[in-house]
Amino acid sequence: MNLLRFLLVSALATFVRSFSPHTSAAIHRHSSTSLKMTAEVKVGDTLPSVVLKEGQANYESPKDINLRDLIKGKKVAIFAVPGAFTPGCSKSHLPSFITAQDELKAKGVELTICIATNDAYVMEAWGRTSGGSDAGIMFLSDANAELSRALGLAIESDVMVRTKRFSLIADDGVVTHYFSSAEQSSDTWAPNVLAAL
Repeated sequence: MNLLRFLLVSALATFVRSFSPHTSAAIHRHSSTSLKMTAEVKVGDTLPSVVLKEGQANYESPKDINLRDLIKGKKVAIFAVPGAFTPGCSKSHLPSFITAQDELKAKGVELTICIATNDAYVMEAWGRTSGGSDAGIMFLSDANAELSRALGLAIESDVMVRTKRFSLIADDGVVTHYFSSAEQSSDTWAPNVLAAL
């Protein structure tokens, strides 16, 4: 009986220690120092070769999409949101690009891509239910935040990494225009992008 009590107390102590602030702080310190910090993307930068996920209809397995391969030889608009189905993203940022598709194409933009760190299934559902997919926007998941971190636009958190709101135009993978939300979210919306093209 004493051995059983000892094993139970030891297991409980180990479990509690795994949630103690000292342990999590040590883990957090170690992981944050091992991450390479990247400067925020700027005009003239080449977009990285990262694999994003495209959700499929009927919950089929998401497809791997290499960003650099996808945009090679094309003029593209890429915009990112902190989260699919969130109010600002669903009411303002995404709709601005949905309604601007004809104008963007008239300015030579061949493809518009929406990025968020939500998983591919959520991104597919958001594209389908918002009308964005029907408008021709491609919805890609950066669930591991590889692109967000490479662009210096990750919002790190213990729960989920998000992407800072931004928009950019790239021609053959090179950023020609960059729109940050540092001042105002509306700086990244399609009317502002169109005005600069």
